[in-house]
Amino acid sequence: MSAQRPAHGPARDGRLHAWAELLRAPAAFTVPGDVLAGTAAAGTRPTGRTALAAGASLCLYEAGMALNDWADREEDATARPHRPLPSGRVRPGAALAAAGLLSAAGLALAACAGRRALAVAGPLAATVWAYDLGLKHTPAGPAAMAAARSLDLLLGAAAGPGAVRRAIVPAAFLGSHTLAVSLVSRRETEGGSSTAPLTALAAAGALTTVLA
Repeated sequence: MSAQRPAHGPARDGRLHAWAELLRAPAAFTVPGDVLAGTAAAGTRPTGRTALAAGASLCLYEAGMALNDWADREEDATARPHRPLPSGRVRPGAALAAAGLLSAAGLALAACAGRRALAVAGPLAATVWAYDLGLKHTPAGPAAMAAARSLDLLLGAAAGPGAVRRAIVPAAFLGSHTLAVSLVSRRETEGGSSTAPLTALAAAGALTTVLA
């Protein structure tokens, strides 16, 4: 029995590393920022419900990461064969199941944070799935990404006792900034002119600075 233990350890570590790579684990530390910004924009302090909303946001983010690789598995097999799915380190069915379970967990945490939080988390989850499964490679992709960021900020506002309407303007500017960044990235990838999106990015940044 003792001779078999070393073989299990590396295999288990390899699976954990593959899942961490699939879910972009290091990026998860950046996720609660939108929720906390929404809480501050609503004029309230973080509470236990804020923590639940942050957990919901994190679950929905990770669901999007798993779903993204599942949707792109055929493209990744050619362009990025080292990724967890095309390399065989994570099964496609397992990635899709994880996306579903994480989405359900996110909605459940949002429900625990209150009806208002759930009312925002539902459209956020729908936007994540729509983006990964159909909108990402269409002209509507950047707008969907922007909507997800805006909703994520509003989730923090909705989880607390403050007025959600106070967070609408900050959410709109966060969405505008995300839209501009997404357009710049897309133009660079496709080789088109980035003048217009760069101008939009600069404008969004300037307006955000003024509001801050």
